[in-house]
Amino acid sequence: MYRYETHLHTAPVSRCGAATVQDTVNFYKGMGYDGIFITNHFLDGNINIDYGKPYAEKIEFYFSDYEKGAEIGKEIGIKVFPGIESSYGGTDFLIYGLDKEWFLKNPRIMEMDKRSQLKFIRQSGGFVIQAHPFREASYIDHIRLYPDCVDGVEVINANRTERENKMARLYAETYGFIMTAGSDNHIGGEQVKLAGMEFETPLRDEFDYIRRLTNGEGKIFVAVNE
Repeated sequence: MYRYETHLHTAPVSRCGAATVQDTVNFYKGMGYDGIFITNHFLDGNINIDYGKPYAEKIEFYFSDYEKGAEIGKEIGIKVFPGIESSYGGTDFLIYGLDKEWFLKNPRIMEMDKRSQLKFIRQSGGFVIQAHPFREASYIDHIRLYPDCVDGVEVINANRTERENKMARLYAETYGFIMTAGSDNHIGGEQVKLAGMEFETPLRDEFDYIRRLTNGEGKIFVAVNE
């Protein structure tokens, strides 16, 4: 089986990222993964940049970790795919299938309310997974669900509690959503609990990932970094 990390953060783009792109890519290569999605916090989240900078400059910075990771991946033999984690008051969404050029052409997404933004993203070919939908934290005043704006739900997040993941699965099963798993790794090789998706054949690109999930392919796995 071919294993993929679907949810991770790297430094310097994510302010909360404690591991560099180099260290993170090397870690997953050493763990035998075939690919990773770099899903750093987007401009509406915990991005490590001056929010007053021009939109295009922020987008270039945002994709810099992915672009560096892709180069490293080619050198050492692991695929690196782009993604983003968009946020609203502690409610997060993993988005796949849209590239840097699309974001550069669509600065108006930052002026949309979250529901309108997600619908526009999906209409544009983006694939939306609500990450850890039942996450509880002091900075989250209430849980928000967007059943008409997403394609699937992250039902196992390696950094969340069993109760939170159980509720996510119940939600996904009730609505018939695609179900995924990810580690939400912010610390590279220091991450102990891991989760992701595995497939019988290698993924070609992020669009292949979307097609496979839509077709009901792929299995959730959990692992431990010992």
